[in-house]
Amino acid sequence: MPKTIKATDAVRSFSDILNSVKYRHESYTIMRGGKPAAALVPVEASSVRKTLGELKTVLSSLPHLGKDAENFFRDIEEGIRNQPHVPEETAWE
Repeated sequence: MPKTIKATDAVRSFSDILNSVKYRHESYTIMRGGKPAAALVPVEASSVRKTLGELKTVLSSLPHLGKDAENFFRDIEEGIRNQPHVPEETAWE
């Protein structure tokens, strides 16, 4: 799990953070204004790619929801149904 660090702290200790990413294979999420702005991860982690043939293995390695699956599915459907209306055109276009 990535460590979280504020952008100002990341600037102050960038060399140490970079060393921990390179040599300890740690990952960092850099926060700015309380929101994630960037991720600093080892090169090996960022370049790992999966093929379509590996999809079944990837999906089987995901955690199983068990008895909560039905509630999760219901929550997702409710979220989809209750999406706010988005106008076709906006002032930003």
